Amino acid sequence: MDRLPGFRDFYPEPVPHPDLWSADLRNYLFEKWRATARSYGFREYDGPPLESLELITTKSGEEIVGQLYNFTDKGDRPVALRPEMTPTLARMVAAHERNYRKPIKWFAIPQLFRYERQQRGRLREHYQLNADLFGETDPAADAELIALLIDVLRALNLTSNDFHIRLSSRQAWQQFYDRKCAGQDKAYEFFQVVDKLEREDPAQSDAQLQRLGFTLTEVRDFIQKAQPTAELSAILANLSARGLADFVTIDYNVIRGLAYYTGVVFEAFDRQSRFRAIAGGGRYDNLVKLISGGKVDLPALGFGLGDVVLTELLKDRKLLPTCNPGVDVFCLIEEESRRPDTLRLIQELRQAGASVEYSLTPARSEKQFKRALECKARFTARLTAAPDGSQWIQAKNLSSREERSLDLPGFIAWLG
Repeated sequence: MDRLPGFRDFYPEPVPHPDLWSADLRNYLFEKWRATARSYGFREYDGPPLESLELITTKSGEEIVGQLYNFTDKGDRPVALRPEMTPTLARMVAAHERNYRKPIKWFAIPQLFRYERQQRGRLREHYQLNADLFGETDPAADAELIALLIDVLRALNLTSNDFHIRLSSRQAWQQFYDRKCAGQDKAYEFFQVVDKLEREDPAQSDAQLQRLGFTLTEVRDFIQKAQPTAELSAILANLSARGLADFVTIDYNVIRGLAYYTGVVFEAFDRQSRFRAIAGGGRYDNLVKLISGGKVDLPALGFGLGDVVLTELLKDRKLLPTCNPGVDVFCLIEEESRRPDTLRLIQELRQAGASVEYSLTPARSEKQFKRALECKARFTARLTAAPDGSQWIQAKNLSSREERSLDLPGFIAWLG
């Protein structure tokens, strides 16, 4: 049997085939994501992978149902595997925001599911770093979130030569629209056209814009000037003070989720434009109010960074980590009479934090040593008896070939 289309198996290193996914690489990404988010004071949360269908459609509309893994459960409830984390987060925050001091800064690393056509960089499941901030309207919060995204990518050894953040604002576009069409109820249609400018035929875009009272030339001129609003200027100044100005540019081509985002929006792209967006996010001040039925009203902003495109980028830049699947110690049991004492040694070493392997069944010394090499052990260790009857550890560093006779504390110290 094979796995389902669009899903992945994660193998321990060494991965049997280049097209397979590495569990060690996944753990590496998760460790970097967690460490960087925590360095910004973000706390980790999680939620159920299965949510009510109503929660998801309340946030994204009925049209998202075609992209979901949804069904009716045994309790006759319409449910779906989560396609994104934000509805779950908004539900959780709305339920218990009074128990947390503001601003709330949380992150999660969920596995998400969407039943849609597979493309390069897009599967039917992926893992994603979500970082969100609630309870603050000042642009300093937007800058904090963007700085976190930059530092998450820098923690993976990516530089400003590898990626950049395209920064935009829904409010800037609203002001542009209102200068000509204030009071007309066609802003959403206008934003839809703008959102597709980079993908649609220019003649088609121009015709659509003219029906709305604009021309493609004046829209492109607005994008080209890239004149920052007051909030964008504040964000740029904030990031510049951190030494991160080289990572960010104003780009009004970015408009993102039309019915969702309410203010500053941004996307991360590789500099060579070889891949789809690495990450994206922005301000969504109305979602908590929507999910709570108007009972809780909290400003919010966040971003999502997926593992699929990110892995492709790291592979392209030759920045995939060297995963060492080795162990610290391989304990040799050359005399079966020493197995009970060796098992005690193994337990003590593991409790001290060392990774330890040994032969589960009796085996020749040569076979055990060969297995130690296969396990990429740093040290071998075997128990020996001193003339006075005491036991010592005969340890060998397999890299330097140095051998020492040590007691347990001395050997643990040598392991480092």
